[in-house]
Amino acid sequence: MNQGEADLRSRIAGTGPAIQIPPGVQTSPTTVGEAIPVVHGTTVIAVKFDGGVINVGDRRATANYAVMYDRAEKVLAIDDYTLLAISGSYARAMEVVRYLRHSFKYFERSQLQPMSLDGKLSELAKVVAASLPAAMQGIGGFIPVLSTYDQDASEGRIFFYDAMGARFESTEYAAAGSGSHQIRGVFDYIVKTRRPFHTMSRKEALREALLLLDIAADLDAATGGWSKVLPLAKTISASGIEDVAEDELTELTTEIAELER
Repeated sequence: MNQGEADLRSRIAGTGPAIQIPPGVQTSPTTVGEAIPVVHGTTVIAVKFDGGVINVGDRRATANYAVMYDRAEKVLAIDDYTLLAISGSYARAMEVVRYLRHSFKYFERSQLQPMSLDGKLSELAKVVAASLPAAMQGIGGFIPVLSTYDQDASEGRIFFYDAMGARFESTEYAAAGSGSHQIRGVFDYIVKTRRPFHTMSRKEALREALLLLDIAADLDAATGGWSKVLPLAKTISASGIEDVAEDELTELTTEIAELER
């Protein structure tokens, strides 16, 4: 293990030195020393569709009551068939994404085969659990949603975690972040009154996910809407990971906005 990887592992575990922030960047009142400010608050959503999984996330990153950034990327590719939607501490989540990318690639190169799905889920569970002490202090905690396309089963799969690293698999959907609680019942309403997400077309499922994100933005101050910046959306299927084009997002968000008038 080289020094860079050792430092990264120690930061993930919460035992390494704090990352210094550049001059001129203000820290949150809950920041410890000169560590990266606490950035949290969001809504990220994963829903299945007939052929894979759609991930949607708002772009707002907050620190307490301040909007730190309105173009944050919260749905990130870990490898060719794995997406991670992040909520909680944005700084810690970025460290975790870097660690997982390195870990998956190192395993593939050293073992001459990709890491198994169970191995990937276990690696993520470790870093979620390692963040618990920081989360209990009000800093550094995060909750992810992992989406993948299982090539053996030929289906998209969604996994979510609790703060202690326990993982659960969802049959239809998952959400995380400060706005996820407000829309929890809406998922069930859609499934029971329309149809399950996994039977929907890509466009239908994307529209429902964007509608859910819009409701979360209306009910949660830390979740950004799309009047200024379009949300981020990615799909994962047998073809791999693809970005949803801005034109398609604009069309669907405009359609949803018309319903509210």
